[in-house]
Amino acid sequence: MTRTLLLTRGRLFAGAAVVASVSAAVGFAVAELSSEHSSAPAAEAGRMILYWYDPMVPGQHFDKPGRSPYMDMELVPRYADEADPAASGIRIPAHRLQQLGVRYATVRRGIFTDSIRVSGTVDFNQRDIAIVQARAGGFVQRVYARAPGDIVGSGAPLADILVPDWGGAQSEYIAVRRTGNGGLIHAARQRLLLLGMSPSLVASVERSGRVRDVITIASPSGGAIQTLGVRAGMTVTAGQTLAEINGLDSVWLNAAVPEALAGQARIGAPVRAFFTAFPGEPFAGRVTAILPQAEAASRTLTLRIELRNRGLRLRPGMFASVELGGGSREVMLVPTEAVIRTGRRNLVILAGSGGRFLPAEVEVGREGGGQTEIIAGLTEGERIVASGQFLIDSEASLAGVETRPVSGTTTRRQGAQQAALHEAVGRIELIEQGGITISHQPVPAIGWPAMTMRFRVVEPALSRGLQRGQQVRFAFEQAPQGPTVRRIAAEGAR
Repeated sequence: MTRTLLLTRGRLFAGAAVVASVSAAVGFAVAELSSEHSSAPAAEAGRMILYWYDPMVPGQHFDKPGRSPYMDMELVPRYADEADPAASGIRIPAHRLQQLGVRYATVRRGIFTDSIRVSGTVDFNQRDIAIVQARAGGFVQRVYARAPGDIVGSGAPLADILVPDWGGAQSEYIAVRRTGNGGLIHAARQRLLLLGMSPSLVASVERSGRVRDVITIASPSGGAIQTLGVRAGMTVTAGQTLAEINGLDSVWLNAAVPEALAGQARIGAPVRAFFTAFPGEPFAGRVTAILPQAEAASRTLTLRIELRNRGLRLRPGMFASVELGGGSREVMLVPTEAVIRTGRRNLVILAGSGGRFLPAEVEVGREGGGQTEIIAGLTEGERIVASGQFLIDSEASLAGVETRPVSGTTTRRQGAQQAALHEAVGRIELIEQGGITISHQPVPAIGWPAMTMRFRVVEPALSRGLQRGQQVRFAFEQAPQGPTVRRIAAEGAR
């Protein structure tokens, strides 16, 4: 009897252990399932979810939460009330706004200074160049220890040259003068001038009655010697360039102005230049030319500014900070980062009450100091989104929200006639029915970084002949169903 009782108790304990094990396993599985979806955005109670989607690929819909197979980010819910076209803009839950890191700003009036500051470098005034040439063939007898880069004054000697032909002609002229024949004297004198002698040299021969066949070549003006082509003992020919001298009484200041600000530059505009060598001392000048060719690498135009160089303090190669303009006016301002530039229009996201947002088209003006001038489309005091606006704009595109235009009438965000094409370059990762996955480079026009994502291909002929791993250049539009390829070709193909 005792043995039977012990067996019964043992079975009871064993059964209890099994039940406990099963309960623990079930609890662990429930905990795992809860953990799996704990990172996904929680659905709000009382609101109906239509589907789940990836904000970066809004055209692809999912029936349950999880991680996106395209961008490896959490899927977010699309609620039925967010897609209500009768509502003004879209509504985004508070937890989604925290995930997006949304910051706000207020449209305000402020003083926008028309003056701009750019950098510039001093250069020689290329209009002030003197060329020294030999008037006759001869031999260099002496040089005066000059070298390129030396600064010389007007009349400074450069070299002594022996001209044998001039010696014979001067001897004949002296002999003819002794005859007293006026006609012969005039003819002999003209011959000296035609041989290249200056009137002052001829007058010196007449006064002294002696031959002067060694001529001193002097600088016709003061400045810096750019080139010097004479050495003792060398032979020179008539017309040979012996030296080039660049004047320093005035210099050019070449200022690089960004292409976007080129409209503010005009010929004759006053300029102030500041040099680190002379702190606090402005040098006044005026724009004398706007060079016709822009620098493709730096996207700048070059302004030529002429400055007086009193005391020869400004030297070519010196760096300057250049201030153009100087006026100021009151304008409407928003942070530059709040403006979405699509390539064909500019948008800002208006922040309403209750977590609602509405895209608004604006006309922008000048930029400076992190602020952008708003010409039309906003009023003072309106609240806008300064960061996170790109994903909010994507949400608005998905819901088909109407954009508030500049004119005040409503226009649709969608439609093939208004779709903007964006160019990109990338590598094909996968080709499948109705789509193609591409690792693409950044797309600055819409603020996309480099990433791998799937694009829709509605025309099968576009992907025909393409292969995985191939480098391609493509154009796509941000359609409501998701980014859609409209043009694609292998790199190098025509």
